[in-house]
Amino acid sequence: MFKEFKQFAMKGNVLDLAVGMIIGAAFTSIVKGLVDNILGPILGLITGGVNLTYMKIVLSGEGEAAVTMNIGLFIQSVINFILVAFSVFLLVKAIRSMEKKEEAKPVDPPAPPKSEILLEEIRDLLKK
Repeated sequence: MFKEFKQFAMKGNVLDLAVGMIIGAAFTSIVKGLVDNILGPILGLITGGVNLTYMKIVLSGEGEAAVTMNIGLFIQSVINFILVAFSVFLLVKAIRSMEKKEEAKPVDPPAPPKSEILLEEIRDLLKK
């Protein structure tokens, strides 16, 4: 059972998936930092100094016990998602573009083996 699991876990596609997940998590934190620290303040300036992080609708109560809908945090999450999805789209598009370039390169036919060349020379000599 352990041997089968080891074979499964060591397949290339499983390892690629694991690496992709780790890189994706790291990339998500970069995008979150971009949205929180760069785009958020710019958007706040555009909206007249409103910080989206604190934008919320109070449903009931006051202070710490208030029940709220945190619209600003949701908007930031949507922006994060759009940026990550767009970045992944660009990455996939670039990879496919490189794959097409590799396919488009003309491949020179391989040189015939020496035995074939010798046989052709013998044939040509016999024709004379």
